[in-house]
Amino acid sequence: MRNENYLENFKEQLQNHGVCLSDQQLKQFAEYAQLLQEWNQKMNLTAITDVADIYEKHFLDSILPSFDTLITGKLCDVGAGAGFPSIPLKIVYPQLSVTIVEPLGKRISFLTALTQELGLSVELINERAEDHASDRREYYDFVTARAVANLAMLSELCIPLVKLKGTFLAMKGSAGTKEYYEAEAGIQKLGCRLAHTYINTLQDGSKRINLEFYKEHVTPKQYPRPFASIKKHPLRGGTK
Repeated sequence: MRNENYLENFKEQLQNHGVCLSDQQLKQFAEYAQLLQEWNQKMNLTAITDVADIYEKHFLDSILPSFDTLITGKLCDVGAGAGFPSIPLKIVYPQLSVTIVEPLGKRISFLTALTQELGLSVELINERAEDHASDRREYYDFVTARAVANLAMLSELCIPLVKLKGTFLAMKGSAGTKEYYEAEAGIQKLGCRLAHTYINTLQDGSKRINLEFYKEHVTPKQYPRPFASIKKHPLRGGTK
């Protein structure tokens, strides 16, 4: 029954928050799911392949933060993988200016085919986030990252890209709060403070913790460090 009703459940969840999708947008999501399944047979894009799970655990999960906070302007999605959360957000909010920074070439190949098929204008950049910061430091209104890395590492990759008074949104699972307390001092050092914590529960009971950070100070010039340093010594209270 769940598989039969996944589309109605998806539409109902959005309608409950005042979002009514057009036939064109519904078609884009259907094509997205189909392409994801097809490409996933050739490369490892996702462990979630059931269409009902794709709609709930990928599409809906990507859109949920927009019900809690206003996502506008220039958005950068760091390590988007198969396009989450930025592509579902772009479908629902076509006015968004979206840039995806993804280091793996095979994922860029999928995203190129996907955006062309769906008719979406999205900038795709094949490089690491710490390298992208040299070109577009403190440039984006909104930076998102979903299931990329531990928050202590992730914050140093993302926050330098956020403009002053902009927002960094870290989309985490049930360990999100614990990760925040471990990374809090480092996040403050990078110029951000926690503005809001949003907790959502999917139909299967899994918890999503979305952490919204406000950029109140310019990030010191020594960050981000080279990735090897970020990985070996994640930025915490005592890190120089």
